[in-house]
Amino acid sequence: MLLTLPPPNSELTPSSRWQDPAIVHQFLENVREAIPLTIEQIDMMLRVIAAARDDVRTFLVLGCDDSLLASAILDEYPNARGFLVDSSESAVMSARRHLRTRVDRLRTAQVDPGASDSLASAGIGVSFDAIVCGPGVHLPTQTAKQSLYRQAYQLLRPEGIFINLEHVTSATRWTESEWDDRMIDVIFGPQLRMSPGSGRVDVARAYYAGVSRDAGVPAPLEVQCDWLTAIGFENVDCFLKMGELAMFGGQRPAGMLVNGKS
Repeated sequence: MLLTLPPPNSELTPSSRWQDPAIVHQFLENVREAIPLTIEQIDMMLRVIAAARDDVRTFLVLGCDDSLLASAILDEYPNARGFLVDSSESAVMSARRHLRTRVDRLRTAQVDPGASDSLASAGIGVSFDAIVCGPGVHLPTQTAKQSLYRQAYQLLRPEGIFINLEHVTSATRWTESEWDDRMIDVIFGPQLRMSPGSGRVDVARAYYAGVSRDAGVPAPLEVQCDWLTAIGFENVDCFLKMGELAMFGGQRPAGMLVNGKS
C-alpha cells in the first residue's frame, strides 16, 4: 500500500482541528512552547496515520511526555483505544491526569522502551494500527534504539504505521551549530520572561552544559531509515524535518503475520 498524504487544503484531512487558532494558542502557551514546529508535528502525524490506515482501533504511544500525541489521536479517532508507555512513573501519572476525561480509553504502563523485549513483558497483548515514539524517549545506545524499532514492528498490524519523533545527527558541524543557535533562541524567550535578569549568554552556557555530544549521540536520519528498512518496514521516509528535529517512520507490509495471525 502506497502512502498518499491528503493535501493541506483537503476537506478530508484528519488534522483540521489543529488549524483552530484557539487550540494552537493553548498548545503553544501551555504544552510545548520550546519545541520548534510543534503544530506541524501533530498535523503531519495525523496525516501519515490517515494515509496508512482507514481507521485506528488501537494505538501505542512510547514516551508519555505532555500527552499531546495521544490526545490528538484520541480526538481524531473517537473509537480508538490507546496504550501509553514510559520509563518514568511520574510521566505516566502526569499523562493520566492530563487525559483524565478519556482515561477509560487508555492503558498505561511504566516500562523502559529501550530494554530488550520490554514491550512484550509489559503485557500489552494486542497489536496496533499505529505506534508513535515521542521525543521524550531517550535511549542510551544505538543498539537499544534498533531493539525498540524491532519491537514496534512486531506489535504492528499489517499496514500499521510506525512514526518516530527523533533528534538526529546533523550532517555537518556547521548545520549542528546553526541548530544549536536556533534552539538557544527558542529557549531564550521563555526563560527571559521567567527570569528577566538572565541573558542569552547565560542561556547558551546552560544549553551547552546540558548537551553531551559524546554520550548517547543520535544516529543520522539516513542510517535510522536504513535500520527500519532492514527490519522489514516499507514506505520508509522522513515526513518532516527541521535541523536536528525529524519525523520519520515506515509501514508494516500488508499480509504479514502478527503473533501468528494475519
